[in-house]
Amino acid sequence: MVAIVSLLDAESTDRMNSLIHRLEREFGLKEVQTTPYPHLTWLTVNDGSLQNLKQTLGHAAGICCKFRINTTGLGVFPGPKPVLYIPVIRTQGVNRFHGQLHEAVASFCQEIGKHYHPSIWMPHLSLALGDTSPEVVSQALLYLNQENFDWHIELDNLALLTKRQDKFLKDGEFPLVGVEEEAAFKLSTKY
Repeated sequence: MVAIVSLLDAESTDRMNSLIHRLEREFGLKEVQTTPYPHLTWLTVNDGSLQNLKQTLGHAAGICCKFRINTTGLGVFPGPKPVLYIPVIRTQGVNRFHGQLHEAVASFCQEIGKHYHPSIWMPHLSLALGDTSPEVVSQALLYLNQENFDWHIELDNLALLTKRQDKFLKDGEFPLVGVEEEAAFKLSTKY
């Protein structure tokens, strides 16, 4: 599996890592650290050449500007091993960027993770996953209940994360150019 993500800025990374380490200390939750960089996942893919992905992300980064995301509250993806996360608000700009990235990658990757389709994608910042249980996540929610999760984060990159042994590590980072603006951009697979 390959993940297409945006890594968080230094301040937001420190804030996320502080929460993640507190959850490890208080509840033993540490599997989220198999990806050592706090990030927003745009897509995951199970096929397609890494070179095509790098070319598409390099092109996207060259025509897209840095932009801001906003978060609020806490969320849980339920199940036997629930995911505890901070929701990212889906704005028009976030939706447009995600949709165009999805379309560009889908032109050569047939196996995009089903949870990343534009109609159902839930952008988020993961706090705990994999080594969770419903009981532990409910305790963690109570523990984090007094925190403020209304954050403003500037995204200035796209990155590829690939699995190497037991970690997901960077396999390319592409800086976004310019500053946020309302102008639309269009990813094209013909460049």
